[in-house]
Amino acid sequence: MPSSPIRVAIVNDYEIVIAGVAAMLAPHHDRVAVVELDSQLPVISDVDVVLYDTFGQVQGDAVDLEDLLAGDTAPVVIFSWNLQPDLVRRALEHGAAGYLSKGMSAGEIVAAIEAIHRGETVSPPPSAETVDRDVSGVWPGREVGLTAREAEVLALITQGLSNQEIAQQTYLSINSVKTYIRTAYRKIEVTRRAQAVAWGMTHGFTPDRGRSVATGR
Repeated sequence: MPSSPIRVAIVNDYEIVIAGVAAMLAPHHDRVAVVELDSQLPVISDVDVVLYDTFGQVQGDAVDLEDLLAGDTAPVVIFSWNLQPDLVRRALEHGAAGYLSKGMSAGEIVAAIEAIHRGETVSPPPSAETVDRDVSGVWPGREVGLTAREAEVLALITQGLSNQEIAQQTYLSINSVKTYIRTAYRKIEVTRRAQAVAWGMTHGFTPDRGRSVATGR
C-alpha cells in the first residue's frame, strides 16, 4: 500500500453520477483521495489515476483519452457494467490502463486502483458477465424507481440518440433497449419519446458541465 493516498479524478458527464462514485470511495480515503470531479471538462489536477464512468458515455476504443487528460499522462481506468471481452480488449488496446466492473465492491475497486497505480493492468476475466447493478447507487431518476440501466437509456434519449444509436453506444441489443425504454416510460408515466425527452430535461438527464477540485491536498 502506498504511503499516501492515490490521487484520483472521476470523470462523467453527470454530476450526480460522479458524486455517487466519490461517496462510494470516501470510506477508503486513507488509500484513495478523490481530488477532482469533472463533467464534460478535462482533468487539470496532478492525479495518479483517472476513473472514467461510462454512464451515458461512449465506450471501448471510442473513448478519447487525450481529450480527458488535457495533455496529462495519468492512467485512465474504465468503470463500466459492459464487460464484453471484445469491448474490454479494445478499450485496453486503445490505451486504458484498466477496466473495472460496476458490480465490484468499493474495497475491490480501491484494490484495483492500487494495482493499476503499481503498473499492473486490471480487467475482468473473460467469463465475466455484464452486470445490471451499479455499486455507486446514485444516478438520475433513481428517486422515481429507475434502474441504472433504464436511467442510462433515458439519458441517451434525452441527448437525442435513436434506439439504434443507443444500442451501439451501450452495447445492448435493440430488443433490450426497447425493453428498458418501455419499463422506463411506465415508471415516469409517459408514452411518447417527446414526452420522455421533456421529462428528462427537467429531471437531471441533460449532461452537466463543471469541475470540482479539492484543495489542501
